[in-house]
Amino acid sequence: MTRTVRRIAPPAVLALVLLVFWEAMVRLNGTPEYILPGPLSIGRTLWSDWPVLWPSLLVTLQITFLALLVAVLGGGGLAVLFALSPTVERALFPFAVVLQVTPVVAVAPLILIYVENTLVAVVLVAWIVAFFPVLSNSVLGLNSVDHNLRDLFALYGAGRWRTLRLLRIPAAMPFFMAGLRIAGGLALIGAVVAEYVAGTAGSGTGLAWRILEAGYRLQIPRMFAALLLLALTGIFVFLLFSAISHLVLRRWHESALPPER
Repeated sequence: MTRTVRRIAPPAVLALVLLVFWEAMVRLNGTPEYILPGPLSIGRTLWSDWPVLWPSLLVTLQITFLALLVAVLGGGGLAVLFALSPTVERALFPFAVVLQVTPVVAVAPLILIYVENTLVAVVLVAWIVAFFPVLSNSVLGLNSVDHNLRDLFALYGAGRWRTLRLLRIPAAMPFFMAGLRIAGGLALIGAVVAEYVAGTAGSGTGLAWRILEAGYRLQIPRMFAALLLLALTGIFVFLLFSAISHLVLRRWHESALPPER
């Protein structure tokens, strides 16, 4: 507990100092809110506009976690297929690389044109961003098993599936969890990009559209409040999957064990 407090205290103090400095500079210079609101103004706007921002936050979270779920199922399943068949890996992995290196901003308008359901299209865009880290990390983990252990399993007559289940998948879990943490943040980024490109107003509107809407109406405090919610959401997603990774690995893997004094 004491170690955790010591880790959190310096960043928290620095953030508090920066916020106080920001508020002081805005007040001393008399900066209008439509140019740069202060932290107190952003906090008041977050409170007053919560009935508008909360449903939009739920939409963005829905898109993020749906895309992440599909990325985990697709990336993890394809990684297992690659582990079982190097020929399939050589045939399909280059296409996954092409999917990763193609800018999602350029692909998103095409997806939104050809896919009629807007929610499906937005989730698909977010999935494109989140898919590759899960796939690449899982493939790396499955292929990084100690060859001595693989030879030992073969010596005792373990088949391909038994070796995969008892050796390769457990050994790949740290790599998979690292990819999951990366994919969580990227899924949120993909969801925001997709919402920007979709630009749909009304029901089912995410935080990205609220930012655009606030910019059009010069409601700059609301824009900053929505940006703050997005940043806090990204932190929440990272901490969530970091906690899951710790729970999965804490009893046996060195990366999750407490450091020796």
